[in-house]
Amino acid sequence: MGKGKLAKFADMERYENVFQYPYSVMEHVPFDMQGHWHERYFHNDHPIVLELGCGKGEYTVGLARMFPDINFIGVDIKGARMWTGATQALNEGLHNVAFLRTHIEIIDRFFAPGEVQEIWLTFSDPQMKNPRKRLTSTYFMERYRRFLLDGGIVHLKTDSPFLYTYTRLMVEKNQLPVLFSTDDLYHAEGIDEATTQILSIHTYYENMWIERGLSIKYLKFRLPHEGVLEESGEEIPLDEYRSYRRDKRSTRDKAC
Repeated sequence: MGKGKLAKFADMERYENVFQYPYSVMEHVPFDMQGHWHERYFHNDHPIVLELGCGKGEYTVGLARMFPDINFIGVDIKGARMWTGATQALNEGLHNVAFLRTHIEIIDRFFAPGEVQEIWLTFSDPQMKNPRKRLTSTYFMERYRRFLLDGGIVHLKTDSPFLYTYTRLMVEKNQLPVLFSTDDLYHAEGIDEATTQILSIHTYYENMWIERGLSIKYLKFRLPHEGVLEESGEEIPLDEYRSYRRDKRSTRDKAC
């Protein structure tokens, strides 16, 4: 039997690699490491990469193992899941890993302009009913711009045809530079060896989706600071499922 939630939350309170601000949605709680992650936590000047909606932190920890000269921060609001990655990082002595428990809607409160070089969005909820909650919406892109290096990279890895199509159309509408795009990642050609190594990291749910025969989509693009971002406004067919073992909840066939 796995460790109980209360025990996990108690661990998280004492973990040196975890920062918890779950209730600061209602009030701007000052975060004194904003702009100071390098000197106050990582103690180096290596690039900082975020995984937003990190879940159990499998991707964050996997990337940290692969790239010891890059700093990785996993962000999620669900602490019981995050405990897994935070515990692994501590047990393995991975000093280039941190976890931030907070709402992604206020992610810009925790990082200063230009402090982050890349963002990973791995299997985010497509939020087919609520565009404002999609982590690749222009609403969130504007927030990312506040701390992402000018022209910094955004990675989307998803099993959702809806989210992949929505994001690709948003990128095209705003003429954001695309570095790579495929709707069938593990059968795509032209991927360099380094990228193949990175994309070989599989989460628990990704393995389930692959076993079900679902293709994995991947989109890598740059996010410049200039220009007003606009939604494409195009209607997109909804996914046939919402997530693993859940049927589509909406009777609608398309959404913007």
